[in-house]
Amino acid sequence: MEKDCIFCKIAAGEIPCAKVLENDKVLAFLDIAPVSLGHVLVITKEHYANLETVPEAELIEAIKAVKKIGQALKIGLNVAGYNIVENNDPVAGQVINHLHFHIIPRAVNDGLKVWPQGKYRDGEINDMAEVIKQAL
Repeated sequence: MEKDCIFCKIAAGEIPCAKVLENDKVLAFLDIAPVSLGHVLVITKEHYANLETVPEAELIEAIKAVKKIGQALKIGLNVAGYNIVENNDPVAGQVINHLHFHIIPRAVNDGLKVWPQGKYRDGEINDMAEVIKQAL
């Protein structure tokens, strides 16, 4: 547990939350500043700063919770779909330095825009693929 991490404090029960799901590895609760009603956060109970640092077994547990909650949102809230977002590192919008997934319920014509799409220049897509493959 990181002493100054709000999600660690929530996982430890020091700060209350509106729990949706909990097991020994993950906790899911409603976001207090929702993008849409029913916006859920799934966190690992152990502190991991980002996706690269979490052990695969715990990541699997988190993704299983995300899947289960996504289905519950469709059934319970009758939503058309949902976004799953994991902002990895501050430059990507991660505000709390603790691995977490957002599950954001979506409705038809809700006005939420995800991101603009760009284009590769000629040959650039293959060059980019090679750089990434070399780093694996």
